[in-house]
Amino acid sequence: MSLIEQSAVRNRLLKRLSPGDFALLQPHLRPMATEMRQRLIQPYMSIRDLFFPETGYASITTAGVGKIEVGIIGPEGVVGATPVLLGSDRTPYDHFVQNAGEMLAIGAPEILAATEISPALRRLLLRFVQTLLIQTAQTAFANASYNIEVRLTRWLLMCHDRVIGDDIAVTHDFLSYMLGVQRTTVTLALQLLEGNLLIRARRGRIVVLDRAGLLAVAGDSYGVPEAEYARLIEEA
Repeated sequence: MSLIEQSAVRNRLLKRLSPGDFALLQPHLRPMATEMRQRLIQPYMSIRDLFFPETGYASITTAGVGKIEVGIIGPEGVVGATPVLLGSDRTPYDHFVQNAGEMLAIGAPEILAATEISPALRRLLLRFVQTLLIQTAQTAFANASYNIEVRLTRWLLMCHDRVIGDDIAVTHDFLSYMLGVQRTTVTLALQLLEGNLLIRARRGRIVVLDRAGLLAVAGDSYGVPEAEYARLIEEA
């Protein structure tokens, strides 16, 4: 199998690496196609691989009864980094594909070995972990402070950040699962956003029509993790 060239990758973290740091990971990167709902990391199971999304994105959810999404990772990051880089081999949370696409997998031992060689690589990956922790904290803030319309709008903006174009593949049932509310509650919130010409809801997908309008609805529930990502990673 030929090595993946850095110029060809779409993952923003991998693109930010120096050529030398990318070369440490390059022999171990394995392309894989993903399917919706495909499980990447199981709760309380040893983590064998980390995943750099190229297209599509993954969800982090609580496990057991009362599941709710606590994180979302797309081409800006790496799935599984938080427990592995912080010295654990497992997590209580479920990690699965929310929007199908392509990822680059790498063994957890290989990425840890590379971070031992390169402090710069470890620093960049830990900066991403910081942005993900901020995202999780912001989700808790939004869930405690805002109604379902605002929470749904924030979630749609986060998904829109991670897709190509304006189409978001999602069902009402899945939205209710992600946001921890009844399906009818999600349907009413979608109808409100659609009535204001911000989105168009179709079976199995939502089309963003007016991102600026969605940003106005979301207010300060959205934007803090995104700004921190720009500061810590894109502007570093």
